[in-house]
Amino acid sequence: MDSTIQEGHYAKKQLRNPFALIRWSHHARFAKAIEMAAGFKGKRVLDFGCGDATFLALLSDSPNAPAAGVGAEIEAKVVQSNRERFASRPSLSFVLQPELTGPAHQGQYDAVTCMEVFEHVENQDAYLDLFNQLLRPGGQVIISVPVETGPAVVVKQAARQVAGWMGAPHYPGVAPYSWGDLTRSVFAGDTQHVKRPLHRDPDGFASYCHKGFNWKVLRGKIAQRFEITSISASPLGWLPPGINSQVWISARKR
Repeated sequence: MDSTIQEGHYAKKQLRNPFALIRWSHHARFAKAIEMAAGFKGKRVLDFGCGDATFLALLSDSPNAPAAGVGAEIEAKVVQSNRERFASRPSLSFVLQPELTGPAHQGQYDAVTCMEVFEHVENQDAYLDLFNQLLRPGGQVIISVPVETGPAVVVKQAARQVAGWMGAPHYPGVAPYSWGDLTRSVFAGDTQHVKRPLHRDPDGFASYCHKGFNWKVLRGKIAQRFEITSISASPLGWLPPGINSQVWISARKR
C-alpha cells in the first residue's frame, strides 16, 4: 500500500489498527468497495464523506481507475490535507461538501459512493436528494453503512469492549446499550427501534454515533428515490447482512 495512503488519519485508525479483528474488517470493507466500483473505469466518481481519501486513492491505483475521482468533506482542514497528500495525482481532487450544490457539480457524476456516513447524519433525506441531483441519468449510487441490528450488534459490542481492553484507538461518541436497547436491536425490523443519541461537538456540529442505527430504515429511503439493484454485505459476503459488519446498497438513478 502506498505510504501516502497509510499516512491518512482514518487509515491509521482502521487499516493499521492494533486490534486484528478491526483491522481485518476494514481491509475487507475497502476490498469490497473496490470490487463494487469495478464498473467505474474511465468514469467520473464522487466519494461523499471521503475522509482521508483512502478509497479514492486505492481505486485510482486499481485496474479500474476512474478518469476523475472527486472527494467531498465537511471540514476544510481535511480537504486541504487531502489536496496536499495527493497533489501528485491529477485525477484526484477535493471539495468542501457545500460546493456540491453549485452548477459545476449538478448532473456531472456517473457514480456517487458514500461509505460509513449515513449512520452519523441528521438529515438522510437531504443527502439522498443531493445525490440524485449530482448523478447523470442512469448514474449509480453505492452506500455502505454498518450493521447495528440483528446478531451482528451483539458481536460488535463484544468486539468493541475487548478492543478497548486491549488499548485499541477509541471511536468517540459510542453510547452504551442497556439490556433493553440490545434486545430491541437484535430483533429490530424496518422501523426505528431505539432512540438514537445525538452528539454535539464544541463547535456545534451534531452527529449520531452507531447506537440504534437501522440500515433497513435507510434502505426504505433509498428505494423511494432510486432503483435498488443489489444489497450485499462484508466482510463475509456469503452471509446475510444481519450477521455481517457492513451492508452495501447499490442503486441506480431512475
